[in-house]
Amino acid sequence: MEDPDLPLGQGHYDANYGNFQTELYEQVRREAYGEDIGQNSWLTTDEQDRFIAWLDLSPGKSLLDVACGAGGPALRIASRSGCSVVGIDVHEQAISTACSLAVQRGLSRLAAFRVADAARPLPFPDAGFDAITCVDAINHLPDRPSVVAEWTRLLKPGGRVLFTDPITVTGPLTNAEIALRGSAGYYLFVPREYDEDIMTQCGLRLVVSENITRNMAEIAERRKAARASRASSLRKIEGDQAYGQQQEFLAVAARTAREGRLSRFVYVAEKPR
Repeated sequence: MEDPDLPLGQGHYDANYGNFQTELYEQVRREAYGEDIGQNSWLTTDEQDRFIAWLDLSPGKSLLDVACGAGGPALRIASRSGCSVVGIDVHEQAISTACSLAVQRGLSRLAAFRVADAARPLPFPDAGFDAITCVDAINHLPDRPSVVAEWTRLLKPGGRVLFTDPITVTGPLTNAEIALRGSAGYYLFVPREYDEDIMTQCGLRLVVSENITRNMAEIAERRKAARASRASSLRKIEGDQAYGQQQEFLAVAARTAREGRLSRFVYVAEKPR
């Protein structure tokens, strides 16, 4: 998932997940999100509750969470809906943390996590899931038509896919803003209707298309402030350079979102029966 904690690639993602359950990082998440469910993206609990309703998740149904990170949001879905969840992520440290959290929360019966690269064909049979989610991470995956086609293969007829795209271009951007906003590795910036066109090409029926940029702007601002109030402690963990770049990342994310130039959209699409 898009990680607003450390913007410098996989080694820094791993460092973040290694410190994920420390009180310092938990404090930052609580101030940024209001409720800490172990998220690294722009997701809030109110938003996730809407997502669960759109996907009609319930006991007996199965969900694949793509780019699950440390598993907190997926575990909350399992707890609230009673559905079974499989979470995948490319980061081994994230999956290790997710497995530990599942045990701690007594959800091992419902939730399983495994290392997998979502940019490649996934090791699951056709029509195996009632729903698929990918929150604030599709922008890290190249060849989006192939990714969405793979999700379509994995969905049962009548199943739904929900994903958020947090870097949809909706206004002018400077080269400096693009460089900072895309500093966490591979990023694909797309125009407004790009995602909808791909879903149609893959045979999915669009159910929801909604601008949810306001959430991203508010969380970026709150996260930047929460980190600034703990700058000394965070600098010791991240280093001065990484800490400063992260604060710049959050400032740009907040500003471009507030000004409506780089937006976040949520999409829900259904596989025909």
